[in-house]
Amino acid sequence: MAGQTHWEDLTMSTELPAVVAEHIAAVNALDTERIVATFAPDAYVNDNRREIRGTDAIRAFMAREFVGDHVTMDVREVRDHYGDIIVRARYDGTYDKTSLPDELILTSYFSIRDGKIVSLAVIYNQPSPY
Repeated sequence: MAGQTHWEDLTMSTELPAVVAEHIAAVNALDTERIVATFAPDAYVNDNRREIRGTDAIRAFMAREFVGDHVTMDVREVRDHYGDIIVRARYDGTYDKTSLPDELILTSYFSIRDGKIVSLAVIYNQPSPY
């Protein structure tokens, strides 16, 4: 259909913005404080349809569900879409993998202001028929 944009048509970013690169490095280092330092004080995270607001809640979430489950991210694609950064990555860790594919690819949508992450949505997307 005319006017629709497909994932493949979006501009490929050559490098991650510094704060997103640091966020991913901190996740892979399993460093809770380093992860939290990438967020603005009033940031929110939406993960698996749950909203986590503010750095205290984000710290508790990251400590338990990322660092605690040894989650790592292997970046596969990066897109800059009108200033928002979209990262598709293979996630792995010691979390419950029941009913998940062998290779779990999640899409993270980062909004950045003043060098900090102000919002992050992590979504397990399904293929679209369009």
